[in-house]
Amino acid sequence: MKRFVLLDTAPIPGANGALNLFEHGEDFVIKIAGGDGGQLMNTRMHGSEDALAAIPCKQIASRPRVRVLIGGLGMGFTLASALQHLGPDAEVAVAELVPGVVEWNRGPLGAKSGYPLHDPRAVIIQEDVAKVLQAAEQCYDAIMLDVDNGPEGLTQKGNDWLYSMDGLRQCAKALRPKGMLAVWSSSADRAFSEKVRKAGFKGEAVQVYAHGNRGTRHTIWIAQKV
Repeated sequence: MKRFVLLDTAPIPGANGALNLFEHGEDFVIKIAGGDGGQLMNTRMHGSEDALAAIPCKQIASRPRVRVLIGGLGMGFTLASALQHLGPDAEVAVAELVPGVVEWNRGPLGAKSGYPLHDPRAVIIQEDVAKVLQAAEQCYDAIMLDVDNGPEGLTQKGNDWLYSMDGLRQCAKALRPKGMLAVWSSSADRAFSEKVRKAGFKGEAVQVYAHGNRGTRHTIWIAQKV
């Protein structure tokens, strides 16, 4: 029987919490330290993380010198997917608040996503993505947010700003004309769909399987700046 083997603990800057990295057989799992035992993410189920980048990046790939921002490195699958679908002159910036998560992706965990941090097009910004967005104006062709659990945060209350009307309007401000916004969530949320529309976007909520073509499904809002 496979056991969860704790490999490392990474404090979350500005919060009392931390993240734990476990080895589970051939897979890796990240959990909230001291939590209820639920998994934030694992390397076996990453279909929706792949789609978070694949869907918007396919739509902007033909633009010259594409620049995109990913909020949250996670296990590297969204970054790897973005790099896969963009050209050689693209830049993919990733804002990751937890330094330990970056180090995990540079170690054995990174093998699961193909070590995307080794790609010269990848740029790591060790900062809260909210602060990165607040300093940006028409900088990005796409913004992909995979922070916390989506509109209903688990790890930090401060993440709520990202999903507020002010946060979404700042995303629109940070995007270039016809820029794309993609937001990952563990579940659907009709109220959030309406917020996205009112913030200056048009799009839809897409249901994507976490693994394969059955079982758990996650929601991704795919929206274009109006």
